[in-house]
Amino acid sequence: MGSISDEKKAAEAHYPETSSFEGSSDASSDAERAIDVQIAEETGHGVKYRTCSWQKTAALLFSEYICLAILSFPWSFSVLGMAPGIIVTIAVAASVQYTSLILWRYCLKHPEVRDVCDIGRNLFGGSQIAYNVTALFFILNNTFIQALHCLVGAKLLNTLTNGHAACTVVWSVVTAAICFFISLPRPLSQLSGLGVFSAVTMGIAVLLAIIFAGIQDHPFGYIAGQEPLVTRLPVAGTTYVAGMSAFLNITYTFVGQITLPSFIAEMKNPRDFPKALWAVTIAEVVVFTLCGALMYHFVGNQYMTAPAFGSLQPVYKKIAFSFAIPTIVFLGSLYSSVTSRFVFFRLFRNSRHKHENTVVGWGSWALIVGLTWVGAFVIAEVIPFFSDMLSLMSSLFDGWFGFIFWGMAYLTLYPGAKKWAGVWRSAETLLNYAIILFGFYVLIAGTYTSVKSIIIDFNGQKVFSCVSNGL
Repeated sequence: MGSISDEKKAAEAHYPETSSFEGSSDASSDAERAIDVQIAEETGHGVKYRTCSWQKTAALLFSEYICLAILSFPWSFSVLGMAPGIIVTIAVAASVQYTSLILWRYCLKHPEVRDVCDIGRNLFGGSQIAYNVTALFFILNNTFIQALHCLVGAKLLNTLTNGHAACTVVWSVVTAAICFFISLPRPLSQLSGLGVFSAVTMGIAVLLAIIFAGIQDHPFGYIAGQEPLVTRLPVAGTTYVAGMSAFLNITYTFVGQITLPSFIAEMKNPRDFPKALWAVTIAEVVVFTLCGALMYHFVGNQYMTAPAFGSLQPVYKKIAFSFAIPTIVFLGSLYSSVTSRFVFFRLFRNSRHKHENTVVGWGSWALIVGLTWVGAFVIAEVIPFFSDMLSLMSSLFDGWFGFIFWGMAYLTLYPGAKKWAGVWRSAETLLNYAIILFGFYVLIAGTYTSVKSIIIDFNGQKVFSCVSNGL
């Protein structure tokens, strides 16, 4: 058996990223031992969780980010103008990449973390109240995303059937039921293959939407003599509510840190996480910017819808929208799985049902998954507006899980005087204080503008309506 110093050296070689933290040798050694223990505990069990390679994690990230919300970028560009739209896209991408790396470094230092709720408790001094509030927001965030997919699933089915085949509420139920079955696999690694397929087909849907926008004679709803208007800056009269909603739509699509601790917690080697993160971020910036700029260029302000499929002529619209089916089904299922995993692990923390294929284990898992979809269906019927739901989710949750938490996490990684050690460290510390303040701005101002926009859009519309929501 090697000496303690040998163990520390091996740990530092395996987790060099912890070298800048206080007590780096001890921290890296503890991190490696904790992960080895977690893997060893799963040996021989029927259900194993620490099984994801960085490639499988990348697949999950691609499926999370290459999603239908990309088709809200052209609408955001039409509100903000071409130049501000591109600038905001790149700026938000850079901030999310930076805070995601902070999150990763925090998870390396605290390998016992299973999800964002554990981090919430740690950041607020071990407070169980903070844990419970974070858990509530975590579950609500994921359920809202599932609701978005119920809403879009109904929108897709109404579009493909011209709104005549069934009531919108029925299509929402059908979407939720399909997603329920896709959510049933317990380890995330079992979903990675479907995630790749989902990302590829969504990429095709986006590409087709861009091509069709360019080759069609006119955007859907074209009025003779009123050519598409494309502006470098926002058009005169653009309101604060509209501008903030456009910004929140962009922010929502990029901000996905709430699931990252759950992904990292199931990696065989969390040190490899940045490989997956960088691959996804580069793809995001390219795809999101091109989609927003090109479709806005072809469609213009007057004829833009969210999602932008609605700006295409009927045949083109149906072809492109149909390729989004795997993403609509899979991504909602992924968030249901993450939520269900959180609840399931708490209910069966020290039970054999957590790792074995028992009737109680699978029955409880299926019940939890089902309840997440019931909640999603209700939310989808109460807030039946695509861009408004994106904005509301972004303001309520992204302020915390996209900015505030990770600025706070940085401050815990460099406690006391360490955060002011040198010019660069001091500058980074000031940056993280600014990130925290910006998160509160998104939370307060964003929630206000989202609620105002929902009130404006309702305009007498009823909830649980049978009226077609097709594009």
